[in-house]
Amino acid sequence: MSELASEPAPVIGTATRAVRRSNRHVVPRPNEGLWPGLATPPHTPMNARVAQALVRGAVKNLPVRIVFPGGERIGAGGPGSPVMRLVRPEAFFHRLGANSKIGFGEAYMAGDWTSTGLADLLTPFAGKLSTLIPGVLQRVGRRYVEARQPMEERNTLEGSRENIQRHYDLSNDLFALFLDETMSYSAAWFADGSDDLHDAQRRKIDGILDMAGVTGGQHILEIGTGWGGLAVRAARRGARVTTLTISAEQAFLAQRRLEQAGVADRVQVLLRDYREARGRYDAVVSVEMIEAVGEKYWPTYFAALDRLLKPGGRVGLQAITMPHDRMVITRNDYTWISKYIFPGGVIPSVEAIEQNLARHTDGLRIVERRTLGPDYARTLAHWRENFTARWGSVAALGFDETFRRMWEFYLAYCEAGFRVGYLDVHQLSLQRR
Repeated sequence: MSELASEPAPVIGTATRAVRRSNRHVVPRPNEGLWPGLATPPHTPMNARVAQALVRGAVKNLPVRIVFPGGERIGAGGPGSPVMRLVRPEAFFHRLGANSKIGFGEAYMAGDWTSTGLADLLTPFAGKLSTLIPGVLQRVGRRYVEARQPMEERNTLEGSRENIQRHYDLSNDLFALFLDETMSYSAAWFADGSDDLHDAQRRKIDGILDMAGVTGGQHILEIGTGWGGLAVRAARRGARVTTLTISAEQAFLAQRRLEQAGVADRVQVLLRDYREARGRYDAVVSVEMIEAVGEKYWPTYFAALDRLLKPGGRVGLQAITMPHDRMVITRNDYTWISKYIFPGGVIPSVEAIEQNLARHTDGLRIVERRTLGPDYARTLAHWRENFTARWGSVAALGFDETFRRMWEFYLAYCEAGFRVGYLDVHQLSLQRR
């Protein structure tokens, strides 16, 4: 049974990328109207030769197999190892040579390579991500070759709204097809021996509410509404909830779900940025929203948590994290994820969170923590399986084959990162000294 109703709530919203599917190619070329420039790979002969040499050298020690159209096979993987099939190797290496952080994913979107076990294939690459390219070439690439974040993607008040709309306002129907009944788009927390995504998402929500000390009679603030699952759970504890979002689509559906759950009288949904929040609350909860803040605005974000929290209150913060040394090196990188999935996003480290708490709050500190990295890998596997199994329904919303490959790559890429520990996720309880 759904936590909102005995039947899943109807979803509204429309796909913003209506396209026509093409059957002219076994591997369709991208629609130029939606993906300008993607169908035509860059022409970088020298860089392409370097990229091919690097790939050939890297896979000598990776348990994968790369298969070329003529039958050539490279890689240290044996029978049963994940296979990467190059459909258009020339285009693949030119894209990789132009920008390795963007070209690898774009080549999958364009159909230049395929794999029947995408997450399994990407996992060995993720495990060696920091060393696949020699350090000197990484430094040269960052300085002279790689793209920079466009100015319009900076997380100003207006920029944040546009960044969020590009992902979260795609279609409520789309998200409903692969998420569980709570419509939770964040790491679940699985019980030992259980693989039930819905139960795991409710357990996650209860876990972060407990870290914030949410009980009946309190007035709590949620920064990042999602589709209302946490607000419902908090209201059923007897709390009053003010929840903020800058996604119009999410706000609309969250309000409807709250009404269907019978708790709309205890929850106020505001279409408002965290910087515009006012008042003071017994507890503040924010689940996987900090990743969209941007490093420049972390001081503002943590100062807002401090300003909005009453004396004696607690903050429940769930954040995707990465090791601090990798965050320092990569925080200014403009990657495939930045360009196609989460514009303006930056993943913090726990150390960066602690530094910002020390510098920009009146004594807020981490008093309790738990990690859910392996749980996030399992969560993403569920989402990827649902998305793939229900592709017919997704396509009926108007999404094309390039979008399918883009989301396949996104979900598998993130799953691989959590599998190997390159990424983690923390639930943190913050309290004043």
